[in-house]
Amino acid sequence: MLKIFARWLLLAAALLLVANIYGGVGVASFGTALSAALVLGLLNTLVRPLLVVLTLPVTLLTLGLFLFVVNALMFWAAASLLSGFRVDGFGAALIGSLIYSACGVVIDAAVERVFGDGAVG
Repeated sequence: MLKIFARWLLLAAALLLVANIYGGVGVASFGTALSAALVLGLLNTLVRPLLVVLTLPVTLLTLGLFLFVVNALMFWAAASLLSGFRVDGFGAALIGSLIYSACGVVIDAAVERVFGDGAVG
């Protein structure tokens, strides 16, 4: 449970970092970043798999590059659901989602290194 909480806090901080690095994304406060990280996680868990399946032919034709569009749509959708989280358009959503995803990869590696997988053996 601590691992999930730590990951959530770090992803919220990553969202603030994205807003500071790139002007096309804005986050009003850390509380908004926490909410946005939660909404992004829920969208990526519930909606993204459906979009990936529905867009599979296009994804195959573009050799997987269309997944960047799907990620940007999830980022943009989260911003449209929350006040205090602003994305200035699809291009901003694409760049913001790329930066946020890169931060997420680093955060996942760090959390796994600190907390491990919990397996014994």
